[in-house]
Amino acid sequence: MSMSDPVADLLTRIRNGQSARMDSVHAPASRLRENLLDVLKREGYIRDYSRHNVRPGIDEIKIELKYFDGEPVIKEISRVSRPGRRVYSKIKDLPRVYNGLGISILSTPRGVMSDAEARAANVGGEVLCQVF
Repeated sequence: MSMSDPVADLLTRIRNGQSARMDSVHAPASRLRENLLDVLKREGYIRDYSRHNVRPGIDEIKIELKYFDGEPVIKEISRVSRPGRRVYSKIKDLPRVYNGLGISILSTPRGVMSDAEARAANVGGEVLCQVF
């Protein structure tokens, strides 16, 4: 079955897994999801992720969630740009999430990166989600 918004599905799986205090969650694999998870890992919001082959032609990503003192590291994770309403931002118009305590994840011509990396590379793009 096709999915209309795979990024929102991934974020919902992470959100639901952390509210249920799960150690890890599974999601269908794609390059965009792996790039988004790579940014979350670099920024310290998840412990790790790995790609597994379920059956020929079908891959799955196992995401290891991260907790600190029994509380989830990710307090809030939300989708910004949706299939019905894409949100693009120039680098100077990029908003700060909780005054710099959180991050925005952007899809840029140079790949998927956090807002701090986008500012350093001086490149804007589509705002995929915000994490705090």
